[in-house]
Amino acid sequence: MKFKVVSKQHNTDMCFICGMNNNTGTKAEFYNCIDPDGNPCLVTKITPREEHQSYPGRMHGGIISALLDEAVGRAVQHTNPEIWGVTIDLAVKFRKPVPLDKTVWIVSRVTNLGLRSFDATGEMFTEYGTTLASVTAKYFKLSQDQVFNGDKLNDKNWFIVPEKLPKYFEL
Repeated sequence: MKFKVVSKQHNTDMCFICGMNNNTGTKAEFYNCIDPDGNPCLVTKITPREEHQSYPGRMHGGIISALLDEAVGRAVQHTNPEIWGVTIDLAVKFRKPVPLDKTVWIVSRVTNLGLRSFDATGEMFTEYGTTLASVTAKYFKLSQDQVFNGDKLNDKNWFIVPEKLPKYFEL
């Protein structure tokens, strides 16, 4: 499947999932995309490392869950950047072991945008299309001020990692 890349989302300095300065974190990158049917989605890519393992050669299920939670929770910001989500419910299905040292992808999308909450789904898969895990989730909608309790985001703790954006991801 071919996903048109629209823009890149922000990263932080120390978040375990998206923190670029967290040496044990996943350093996930999030891209606002358009799927082959013309719908907005979020495409995430990471390469799990040895620090992320449970059994040798496999990614820990808790980290897989955290990645999926972050990816589906961020999907709303593609079309509604003022909305932030706090997890209400998260249901993960583990299908196959997630390998270390190989890039894996997550495609997530909002399935229902309500007045006070939103629902989203996502799938993690290999570059060859093998589904590794899937998730359905519900989030309570919050504003940036509610999430950060008055603290302000700045270019040190909320930034876009510079790169030339690809036009497409072919997954």
